[in-house]
Amino acid sequence: MDNILYKVKDVVSVIEEFAPLGIQESWDNSGLCIGSPESAVSSVLLGLDCTPELVDEAVSAGADMIVTHHPLIFSGLKKISPDDPVGLAVMKAVSAGISVYAAHTTADKVVAGVSGAMARRLGLVDARILDPEDGGTGLGMVGDLPEALSSEEAVRYVKERFGLKAVRTSRPVDCPVKRVAMCGGAGSSLIGKAMESGAQLYLCGDVSYHHFFTPKDFMIMDIGHYESEIEIVAILFSLLKKNFPTFAVRITENIYSNPVFYF
Repeated sequence: MDNILYKVKDVVSVIEEFAPLGIQESWDNSGLCIGSPESAVSSVLLGLDCTPELVDEAVSAGADMIVTHHPLIFSGLKKISPDDPVGLAVMKAVSAGISVYAAHTTADKVVAGVSGAMARRLGLVDARILDPEDGGTGLGMVGDLPEALSSEEAVRYVKERFGLKAVRTSRPVDCPVKRVAMCGGAGSSLIGKAMESGAQLYLCGDVSYHHFFTPKDFMIMDIGHYESEIEIVAILFSLLKKNFPTFAVRITENIYSNPVFYF
């Protein structure tokens, strides 16, 4: 059993059985962005973002594959330079022969993925996909809290469940908060869907100023892009650890790759 050799395509197959590549959003770049499907794999390092520091850690740990949520190459690269963090990470990975894979909106759109993890963390009941597509996938989740809370209680509850020091919210609602919608990462595009769902509270990240002008009985809470998505790293870790028990699967020791700082 210990002599079994795996390839990048074997790891990819397991990830894509969980989060199929074909369901990614049209603007996304999930999948294998560096490396060959035929390359051998003996160790995988997981993180939220493929930073130059993460590639250095992979080299130090002897990992020959990196799996992240956010794609390293998200939009077209016009040049690859060590002066740019993306270019530097690409250069380091290619130089070290490390394959890089991202499960981005693919992991956003499955119930067991990013938004589903948010719903489970809040203990929602009767949870369902907020913006469903064919095949039982889609963006966001919506469900009911075990009991109704005041807006102030809801803020405290979310901060406690996600371990947050601070959140940004629109004007607190006067009505009880029972139904909660959410979308991991940048979720402003689903604000309309959240209101249509009957939710009194919508959680996501990257909310702009004008979106905080909300109707009387609807409240937006920006819990942070990183904070809403970080649990997917542990989910992918468990998935790979279960399917590849004979080689090292580890989560980055520098897991806090959040580029946003709070003071």
